[in-house]
Amino acid sequence: MPKNLIRTAAALGLLLALPGLAAGGQALPQVSPEEVGMSEALLDRATERLERAVSEMEIAGAVGAVAREGRLAYLEAVGYQDIETRTPMDPASIFRIYSMSKTVTAVAVMMLHEEGAFELDEPVSRYLPAFSRVRVTSSSEGPARPPSRPITIRDLLLHTSGLSHRTDELYREARVRSRAIPLARFVENVVDTPLMEDPGTRYRYGASPTVLGALVEVWSGKGFDEFLEERVFRPLGMSDTGFWVEADRAHRLTTVYRATADGLRPHRIEEVPFTERPALLEGAVGLVSTVPDYLRFAQMLLNGGELDGIRILEAETVATMTSNGLPDAILEQLGGATGWGFANVNVVLDADASPLPASVGEYSRGGSAGTMSWMDPEEDLLIVIMWQNNPSNPGTVRADFKTLVRESILR
Repeated sequence: MPKNLIRTAAALGLLLALPGLAAGGQALPQVSPEEVGMSEALLDRATERLERAVSEMEIAGAVGAVAREGRLAYLEAVGYQDIETRTPMDPASIFRIYSMSKTVTAVAVMMLHEEGAFELDEPVSRYLPAFSRVRVTSSSEGPARPPSRPITIRDLLLHTSGLSHRTDELYREARVRSRAIPLARFVENVVDTPLMEDPGTRYRYGASPTVLGALVEVWSGKGFDEFLEERVFRPLGMSDTGFWVEADRAHRLTTVYRATADGLRPHRIEEVPFTERPALLEGAVGLVSTVPDYLRFAQMLLNGGELDGIRILEAETVATMTSNGLPDAILEQLGGATGWGFANVNVVLDADASPLPASVGEYSRGGSAGTMSWMDPEEDLLIVIMWQNNPSNPGTVRADFKTLVRESILR
């Protein structure tokens, strides 16, 4: 890669011309950093860190954005969307956001909860009868047995269901998850694979949000993708967010890279690529999006469920979703400094124990191909950073970017 990297200066005026914005062509209002109490000179250091990550081949390229007080203060694209074709990274570049999909799914679930479609402590089996067959087993327990209690919808939101992660060896051996299978088949596969422990006894990050997507279909009577498009993406102006990238947008899909002895090389993660419509509409990891799209979604949460006069959720619901929901016993297992909210977000409970600068109440969500968002109600600050890499967080790039952004706050 040449030393003189391509840097796409994302002048704030460019955002108005991006596809996927709300009706009326406006993203978050544009301001200088100083207008929202941030230093432009100090934010430049965050850009320099991204540029260094590209020049040192930690990542191929990135798009980063910072909003404060509901206004966009920083948007930069550096490096390449695709190294081989020398396609520069752009604010309109599309990324596989993987686990950042979980928060979108949680919003859909809680919209239906507000409408009375279900109660949080109802058993999942009431709506997905296959869940009446779940069993628990481990090498030390011997034969499979019924769980001590049914899995509830609250368990799915808090990852206390006993379900495991898609990369778990047991799940991989049983081929529980593939983008080539329909949602109904995924549910059957999950049910046929033993729980890792009894529901409500441990936090185990895993596949629960994909089950929640199946529940959205039951409660709404619509396909999961249809519900998200009608109730979340279209109202928020997120027209570049979905489960796959159509042909007319495929040139904007960012290539995933992996470091090798010969430098960064393209890395294939999925059997069914994101340029094809998947059979599995996967609430845990299935979405693609752009930085501008996700900014609008995250700002809606920071605003208490509303953006540009469109209310997605009630403020009280968002407050519950972005606060710790784990019981004390399970929180203690995690160390107590960070909790977990219904929005499928990590919640900072002890800022002094945080490895990165943070405020109490800050919540965050990242993705396994290198996307990340931090939402800080105390500072009214939103940070979104996206690249495509495996592993997702090479070196200290993510930590350095967030730290430099926080250091740019003047008031």
